Amino acid sequence: MSQQETILKNAFLAALAVADPQIIVPQYLAKIFPVRCEPIGRCLVVGAGKASASMASALESYAKSHWPQVDIEGVVLTRYGHGSPTTHIRIIEAGHPVPDQAGMDGAKEIHRLVSELQAGDVLIALVSGGGSSLLTLPQVGISIEDMRQTTEALLRSGAPIEEMNVVRKHLSAVLGGNLARVAIARGARVEALLISDVTGDSPADIASGPCAADYSTYQDALDILAKYSLGEGPIPASVLLHLNRGLAGEVPETLKAGDVQNAPVNNHVIATAYKSLEAAADYIRTQGYEPVILGDTITGEAQDVGVTQAAMAREHLANQTDKRLALISGGECTVTIPAGLKGRGGRCSEYLLSLFAASADLPKMAALAADTDGIDGSEQNAGAWFTPIIRQTAGEQGLLPTQYLERHDCYGFFAHLGALVETGPTLTNVNDFRIILLN
Repeated sequence: MSQQETILKNAFLAALAVADPQIIVPQYLAKIFPVRCEPIGRCLVVGAGKASASMASALESYAKSHWPQVDIEGVVLTRYGHGSPTTHIRIIEAGHPVPDQAGMDGAKEIHRLVSELQAGDVLIALVSGGGSSLLTLPQVGISIEDMRQTTEALLRSGAPIEEMNVVRKHLSAVLGGNLARVAIARGARVEALLISDVTGDSPADIASGPCAADYSTYQDALDILAKYSLGEGPIPASVLLHLNRGLAGEVPETLKAGDVQNAPVNNHVIATAYKSLEAAADYIRTQGYEPVILGDTITGEAQDVGVTQAAMAREHLANQTDKRLALISGGECTVTIPAGLKGRGGRCSEYLLSLFAASADLPKMAALAADTDGIDGSEQNAGAWFTPIIRQTAGEQGLLPTQYLERHDCYGFFAHLGALVETGPTLTNVNDFRIILLN
């Protein structure tokens, strides 16, 4: 393994470590429930997301040591293959990004348990990215198949995740603060621990905010469907009917700020993309590089972002003196697949291949891009990487990046070169991680 490859991969590991639920969940539980202030009465733990099972495991371990008199129970939903060992909290694995019956059944169970809470009970919600799809409990009149069809249409449209979630909130009995609404009505205290995978780290956006006040409206949801020309056909009639009923005031809006003004509801963001970028920057300094954090809110078409960051790299090289630089960024790009193409890979590897193609004049560049949940798109890799050696090998093998970009087969390109990042499920999720080394 070359020195550059080692640095790239270790920077990614540093970004993951600071978002490890086994470390951060106990730290925040100690803040929320100080010594001799452990939960009183029933303590129900629910959750959803790619990191939620690991969060549940960490909570159980903490409770065993610090709350020996407290009975812990609950249900947490996570993606298939992202489970973690627990004793008292049931882990249900379900479909993501397209919801399935297992997720709907689990969401029903969570809703039932929360509706049985009493005054003085505590609800601890463990929420992370992926929860919007996993915590699928449609409003009355909407089926799981309707939700699946709507999700697939939004995915194909290229709508960013923030817009997708606005629609899904307004079709759900638990998202958009509706889960907290049930607990508040029962007189329970709500403490939500959130691992953020969204730009801005707003609790309302993380897994569509099951315990947070929502800023969006039914009108916003309808406007998003119109923006992508998604009418009846791609979108089931039942979904459009519900959204229009909401617009007319015939069904309640999502939870709003006024609804929780004096309620015991708290959302704690315990891990963010920016904290992970800072951890990578700290590591990079030890390797003799000067880190430049470009931000954690970089979005847009993956191929466009790759071209833009290649241009940024040229600009930084033109202005630098004798420093070695590392450009570090996060955020969530999108990949729009034309009709008739299936594509292989995901937004991280597509960004990286675009960067590779747009930086042929920068032969010393090395870079890595990977999803912090360990799965980038359609395959089982977290992302990909390249160094000058990989670029040389691609040339020797006659691999043309532009041809792979046209087919949206970024996975195939980097698989040929043995340059995939393969971690398996990381059991956390703080959005995408990108790093460019400039020598």
